[in-house]
Parts: sequence; structure tokens; C-alpha cells
Amino acid sequence: MHAQFHCTGRRKFPAAFFYSLLNPLNSHTMFQEETIKIKQGYFGQFGGSFVPPVLEAPLARLSEAFYAAAQNPDFMEEYRYYLKHYVGRPSPLFYAERLSAQVGSKIYLKREDLNHTGAHKINNCLGQILLAKQMGAREIIAETGAGQHGVATATAAALFGIPCKIFMGSRDAQRQKLNVQRIKLLGAEIITTDQGTASLKDAVDVALGYYIGHPDSFYLLGSAVGPHPYPSMVHFFQSVIGTEARQQILEQEKRLPDSVFACVGGGSNAIGLFSGFMNDPAVEMYAAEGGGEGPGSGRTASTLVLGKPTVFQGTYSYCLTDENGEPVPAYSIASGLDYPGVGPEHAHLKETGRVSYNCITDTEAIDAFYLLSRLEGIIPAIESSHAVALAMKELKGKKALSIINLSGRGDKDVEREMENE
Repeated sequence: MHAQFHCTGRRKFPAAFFYSLLNPLNSHTMFQEETIKIKQGYFGQFGGSFVPPVLEAPLARLSEAFYAAAQNPDFMEEYRYYLKHYVGRPSPLFYAERLSAQVGSKIYLKREDLNHTGAHKINNCLGQILLAKQMGAREIIAETGAGQHGVATATAAALFGIPCKIFMGSRDAQRQKLNVQRIKLLGAEIITTDQGTASLKDAVDVALGYYIGHPDSFYLLGSAVGPHPYPSMVHFFQSVIGTEARQQILEQEKRLPDSVFACVGGGSNAIGLFSGFMNDPAVEMYAAEGGGEGPGSGRTASTLVLGKPTVFQGTYSYCLTDENGEPVPAYSIASGLDYPGVGPEHAHLKETGRVSYNCITDTEAIDAFYLLSRLEGIIPAIESSHAVALAMKELKGKKALSIINLSGRGDKDVEREMENE
């Protein structure tokens, strides 16, 4: 079933909801005390819930369950337990001395690649799987592009013994064979699609289509996209990245960074890092989109640089569209960035000018992939390499203090001949 989600209005949610991220994980890791106002799931003019009627009640139940869980000390204690003892948080903040010398600025790497499963995705998956367990879910479904969210979801489902289906574009499955094998090993069923460009957008379409037909399933959405409450929920579970990074840089440098960098597809790792510095206007925030073959090539995934606001996959945000306002295929060498939409909070941050969104080409990302590997002995995911490439351009010779979110490790990309794709 093809699910574009351009239909049937928006679900009414409470006018405002306030919550704080609760209590320290340990003496070195603390959730930031943060208040987020949510009005019908909107960030400025962006967001909302544009879904078929069959999904309105399940999403309303999910919204209510999430808000209750976020305020429940028992739920948060269990979540913190698994972050510390299963994921291995806090993830380190590492001073990349040789990269810093090459660029001419002092650069730290937030090492999300060292999390269990090898990326930031597990932060959100554990939060949502605990919510699914609490709600009595009997089946987990999820989409994946680069495979990292698929692996993290399959991992969490195995941990709690819940059957799991992962939807993936067939082209991405070919590009990310290692993660496909990991998903299968973890006991999840993987369902590939040849629809469209057989990439992340199509995996989301098929997963949403399945959800329409099976509304009692728990859709564990991996990025800060889709209908409310997903963008707010993913922000909440990924905010541990920014909370830790803020505390760690203050411990190591005794001041806040001049800038922070992250890659953006749907935008979960970026919103996680940015959340820790959102209210610090002196900290500049930069996001690297998958530029593919360049902004004028027609083969790009640079949504916030080139796209327009529209309703896409259940939310009002930016999307790459044609002259008729219809979504067009995206392209990036990074499967996790190969997506024509973006989360509504990022659309709001673009409109307000709080974050600078930039186009990084395949070639620039590949160069950064090899450079970081050889300078620091750290092999980054090709998605994360986009953030490294942007930081190298923006920080050259500035003697600035900065943090790059290394959202995932590059094992999955090592066997690819990326220069020839």
C-alpha cells in the first residue's frame, strides 16, 4: 500500500504540555532540565498530524502514553538503567587532536558510534520499546535506511521478546548488506520494497501502509519525522546526546563550544545534539544534508536547502518537490540521509535562523570518511562523514572550539566502493 498521508486533517491534542527531562543518569551524565511547549504537536507553523482516520485513535493513545511515561519516575528510572548498563552511556566526548591540527580549530567528537549497536538510534529505540511494552504491544514495526535504526529496533525487540518487522528499500538493502544480516540474526523479519527509488522514503511509505492495515502494531519510528507525537518523542529520547555533550565540554574546556555540527536526514541525531545548546545563542549550530551530486544536479537529498513546505508522510514540513508540489526522489550516497523530507522541528529551526543547514556532496563526505579514519583511527558512518566535512569547511583556520556529533560507526560502509556508486 502506498501511503503519502496528505489527508484528513489533524488530531486535536492538549493545548500545551510541559515536561522536564528527569534526574541524573550518574555523576557524569545528566538529562538537561528542559521545558518544551507542545501545541497540537507543532513547532511554529510546522508539524501536526495529517493521517487517515484509522490512525487517529492509535496516535492519540500513543501521545497520551508518552506524555504520561515522560513524567513517570518509574518509567524514567528503567529507561536510565538501560541507557547506562545496556547502551553504555555516557558516550565519550573525544578531543580529535590530529583533525584539529589539520583544520585549525579545536574539535571534539561526540562518540555515539560507541553505543551498543553502533549509532545513536538505540537511545530512541529503548525509550519507545519500553513504551510499547507498557502499552502491551504484540508487534513492533519500523523503517530503516542505512540499517542502523533497523538494527537498533531489532535489538530492542529481541531484548524484550516482542516480534518485529523491519521495512527497507531494496536498493538500501544492497548497499547495507552487513546491517541486513545483523537484523536477521537478531530475529527480526526484514521486508524489502522495490517501490519508488527503493530507499528510505519508500521504506517509510510501506511501513506506514502496513500500519494503516495493522493499527494495533507499535510503529517504532526512527527519526524526528512523521505525525505527532513522533517528532517530540524522538527529540525527548535523543536529547541525552546534547545533555551529555554540554556537561562534558564544560568539564573539559570550562566553557561552551563556539559551534556544534551534525548530519541531517530526518534529523534525530542532530535534534539530540542541538537540544543541549538550543538556548545558548552564542553557540552556532550547523547541519549537513546529503547533497548527493550537488544542488544543481537533480540528484540530491538537501531538503532544507532546496525544498519547500508541504504535507508529507503525516506532517507539515519541508520536502523536495516538483513544480506541482509532489515529492520527488532524493539521492545521497548515505542511505540514512537519502530522504526527501525532514523533521518539522528542523523546518522551524531553519525558518527562525537558529540552525544553518548546508549541502555536502558525496565527494566531500567520502573525503572526510577517509580523512577521519586515517587521522584519528575512527571510521565514521558515511552519514556522520557529512557533518565532519561541513565542520572542516566552516572551521578552517578559525581557532574555534567545536563539537561534531559522530552519529554512527562506519563498519557498514567499509566494503562499499563508494567512489564508484
